[in-house]
Amino acid sequence: MLQTLTELIDLEQFSEWYPDGYGKFELHDGVIIEMQPTGTHEQVGGFLGLKLAVQIEQNNLPYFIPRQCIVKPVDSAKSGYNPDVIVLDWDAINNEPLWNKDSTITQGKTVRLIIEVVSKNWQDDYLTKLAEYEKLGIPEYWIADYLALGGRRYIGNPKQPTISIYNLVEGEYQLTQFTGNDVLISSTFPNLNLTADEIFQIGKQRN
Repeated sequence: MLQTLTELIDLEQFSEWYPDGYGKFELHDGVIIEMQPTGTHEQVGGFLGLKLAVQIEQNNLPYFIPRQCIVKPVDSAKSGYNPDVIVLDWDAINNEPLWNKDSTITQGKTVRLIIEVVSKNWQDDYLTKLAEYEKLGIPEYWIADYLALGGRRYIGNPKQPTISIYNLVEGEYQLTQFTGNDVLISSTFPNLNLTADEIFQIGKQRN
């Protein structure tokens, strides 16, 4: 990750600054961060997005997956996150005040599911974003840790590649983890037939 500016800015300034169609950036406490994912990171994210898009198409679900968008935390105007995969509700998107202008999500009910593919900044996924997505009320959050980079308190000891799925229950995330040949269980996509290993194999290609 690369800090691209030194002055602190807010989310509105960030949206105005964001280069159209170039790069992937987030705003962390007023600082613009350029995300620099590896090729395998992008393969895993693309694979997951494709699998969910097939579910949307086959089951005629009222969802869509944008190429990119920014998720604004509840209590901060100086942060905005750019998920690796995000599934949005076609109907709820009409109530988003910043969507048409800035592709920004401010309401958790607009989001059906978010996936973050873990990279070296794993603390963001397991700590910061987890807490912010929970506060927003996002119903389902996946952490795809295909390289087992997360801390042992999150994925166990010895560490192993793990898919962590958090479901919102009475305002709090409840965690279920999947490894090896475990079939993922998704509340948003109950017909999904995908194992953790299928995801991890994508991450192993060309490594």
